[in-house]
Amino acid sequence: MMRERGVSMNETAQTMMVEQQQATTEVAQFIHEKNTNPHAEGESVALRPEGSIYMGNYAAEPIELVRVAIIGLSERGIPQTLQFASIPHCAVVGLCDLQPEAAHEAAAELEKRCGLRPAAFVDYLQMLDELKPDAVFINTSWETHAPMAVACMEHGAHAFVEVPLATTIEGLWQIVDASERTHRHCMMLENVNYGRVELMFLNMVRQGLVGEPVHAEAAYIHDLRSRMLSDAAAGNTWRTSHFAARNGNLYPTHGLGPVAQYMSLARTEDNFDSIVSMSSLSRGRAAFVQRELPEDHPWQKLDFLCGDVNTSIIRTRAGRTILVQWDETTPRPYNRKNMIAGTQGVLAGFPTRVAGEHLSPPPVPADDSCGGSSGEDCCQWYMGAEAEADLFARYEHPLYARLGDEMARNGGMDFIMLSRVIECLHRGEPLDQNVYEGAFWSAVGPLSEKSVSQGGAPQHFPDFTRGDWRNTPPLGIVN
Repeated sequence: MMRERGVSMNETAQTMMVEQQQATTEVAQFIHEKNTNPHAEGESVALRPEGSIYMGNYAAEPIELVRVAIIGLSERGIPQTLQFASIPHCAVVGLCDLQPEAAHEAAAELEKRCGLRPAAFVDYLQMLDELKPDAVFINTSWETHAPMAVACMEHGAHAFVEVPLATTIEGLWQIVDASERTHRHCMMLENVNYGRVELMFLNMVRQGLVGEPVHAEAAYIHDLRSRMLSDAAAGNTWRTSHFAARNGNLYPTHGLGPVAQYMSLARTEDNFDSIVSMSSLSRGRAAFVQRELPEDHPWQKLDFLCGDVNTSIIRTRAGRTILVQWDETTPRPYNRKNMIAGTQGVLAGFPTRVAGEHLSPPPVPADDSCGGSSGEDCCQWYMGAEAEADLFARYEHPLYARLGDEMARNGGMDFIMLSRVIECLHRGEPLDQNVYEGAFWSAVGPLSEKSVSQGGAPQHFPDFTRGDWRNTPPLGIVN
């Protein structure tokens, strides 16, 4: 049975939303045109300017008490703010949001939790000028990430940016150049790298249980159509504008980040080389809007360009392959794939399962459904609740073993990520994710757009490290 559509918007609200939608769509269209320009620059690499330094394994001076400021308090911004109350060696000193009440409400709640009330701002540049924070966390619309991150670093702060790091190759270079010029960290906040299974798989790969990695599969499959309703109710148009005006994998890093670290891409062993990308038909968003929103809603007039499903294949310099899929539209169950295959074993998620020479139970009989013939070994998945418990008992990542209980009380894998950021700044240690990894992982967005626009033609990744990735050691197992 069809659900009743939402109530029609009043004339004033409709006018405001139309104006906002037009503005945000123009921004998204500009990004799309820049990303699909066949003559766009970005692949060529200029020499690193004098005074700039390579940030691959950079360790900043230790900070006794990390003074934190946060830009953007809707959705992830407020939960993130409150998590800092439970993390040692830091203090939230400033909050900024275009809606003053959001900053004041978050400040009041933080004061209840830790007794300190941060200053509230609507202008982030004013906040940077007045407070001079050590670290700034950016939780704003995608197109604002690059200019805000650059401004933070130029004001002397380390910048931590929600995914993606930037929406264009040009923006990614601006971030890399600013980090190298200012000697300030810029890390993309890819929280999935701190998931329990992802950490365990990293530990298992580092122990050699898959042999030499040869292939990975990554995804962000998450039906988020219903989010359009809350966005529409709040007049929040930017995300829908990107779906309307761009076509590619606009949100690649949740699946890609972990497998890229398993493979140690951009760290000594291997690096990103090229990508081919294709998008499906675009049907689901328009159908959802037609079904769920009133007939006079401005989104009824949108011509959604972005395909419902994007599939990309990345080839590394060493010849490894990574399949990356993005789907926020079809009614599929949540899945990040999280698969790494090597010469001796395979690790896969959703559900958690492993197979291989040192991982599987004994081979099944030859006449079983695996298809083996007499005398042949046949691998099978080691999976299920008992298998998963056994794997955690043997291969739990020490970081999760140390912070897992606190994580459960304080908001999941975000808590581990933020704890590690503050820990590294406090100790003066390199971050778990450097600026170049954020740039490579985010580059899938604009490069996939270009590939899709050219019928799946290969696109080459710029070398954001300028060849220095060979000098950056792989991420170790942090205790």
